[in-house]
Amino acid sequence: MKSRELALKVLLDIEENNNYSNIAINKHFKNINMNNQDRGLATELIYGVVENKYYLDYIIDKLSKIKCKKMNIYVKILLRMGIYQILLLDSISDYAAVNETVSLVKKYDKRSSGFVNAILRNVIRQKDTIGEVDIKDDTIMYLSTRYSYKPWMIKNWINNFSKEFTEDLLEANNEKPSVYLRTNTLKITRDELIEKLINEGVVCSKVPMVEEAIKVENLKNIENNQLFKDGLFTIQDISSMIVGKVMNPKENSLVLDVCSAPGGKTTHLATLMNNTGQVISRDIFEHKLKLIQSTVDRLGLTNVDVQSFDASILDESSVDKFDYVLADVPCSGLGIIRRKPEIKYKEKAELKGLPDIQKTILNNASKYVKIGGTLVYSTCTIQDNENIDIINDFLANNSNFTLVPIGEVKVDLDNQENGYLKIYPNIHDIDGFFIAKLKRVR
Repeated sequence: MKSRELALKVLLDIEENNNYSNIAINKHFKNINMNNQDRGLATELIYGVVENKYYLDYIIDKLSKIKCKKMNIYVKILLRMGIYQILLLDSISDYAAVNETVSLVKKYDKRSSGFVNAILRNVIRQKDTIGEVDIKDDTIMYLSTRYSYKPWMIKNWINNFSKEFTEDLLEANNEKPSVYLRTNTLKITRDELIEKLINEGVVCSKVPMVEEAIKVENLKNIENNQLFKDGLFTIQDISSMIVGKVMNPKENSLVLDVCSAPGGKTTHLATLMNNTGQVISRDIFEHKLKLIQSTVDRLGLTNVDVQSFDASILDESSVDKFDYVLADVPCSGLGIIRRKPEIKYKEKAELKGLPDIQKTILNNASKYVKIGGTLVYSTCTIQDNENIDIINDFLANNSNFTLVPIGEVKVDLDNQENGYLKIYPNIHDIDGFFIAKLKRVR
């Protein structure tokens, strides 16, 4: 199957089933025999179209009498793909973009091929001007169209941060996310792992913020890499690694991770404890528990116990039992848009109930902490109502906990003395996260 047709199939799956792009890509790419270059192009087209959906539709609507909303789904997606290649992808010639798109239209909706051909040729003719968004007088609608976001998100950020910060954030969210590895320090040092990766032709570098982290440029097909299979590293973003660093569990401790899938933080904590003590790793979905267990086994960890349990229900048998508890709660994900661009199109109503769930999970998690123990709350979002507001609300109702200064990392120098980190893609160049460190004092 050619890369463009594969991209079409994945984009259809995303559009029709509201699937996340990374999940749809894994599903459709699974047993396909394709070289890295073709895989790369398919991936580029999928993410490019998803990231720029509103912008591409705006251009289609400028040129077509039939508006996007009324179009056949195949025609709409193929037009998006064609326009993306012409306007935003330098590596493809305009000629190839038109020809390949039109031949796919002929296969899936023959009678529209002339229509698609005409629109794409029109885009090429007006290439210098057609990409302009002509709604400059309405900042929110302009940014929403230009960067493809639900308008409520843009409005929310301008109100909470500022117009300049928001534009900066939108630009940062457009950048390609870097891939980071976490060295499995139980089996190898970071320097030794870098040497092995370089021998395989991988471009890699140390990340100063976290001493086990490596940034890699061109590591393809990671699941089939022998070093990965041997458990010498795992894939994890820097912000996510910082959670483990902030918690900083001592050896032989008893640790509970209440929402642990896909297992990056759980296995990091277990590794930081040098495979001693015990990490209880909980989640509610069977397929996610299997994923955690397979990572635990691959990394050679013997101090992790994977359990099925719902964090929103109080577990009486865990009360006052743990030295460290992590509540990495479900959230809106507005800090990881680089990795999951579909998050840009979430409705405000979809996120409304999250703070209540977060409060419930944090409250339950706090009950499991021993006196003198540590409680860490984290999210991959940048929204105060899911972050610092939850912590302030919790502290107002739980005087037996206090925020403690974070000295294990140097990330957010404005706030870490006060016991929390606000991490932003446009400031720190890593995933947007919030991490708070609390201690039970009585």
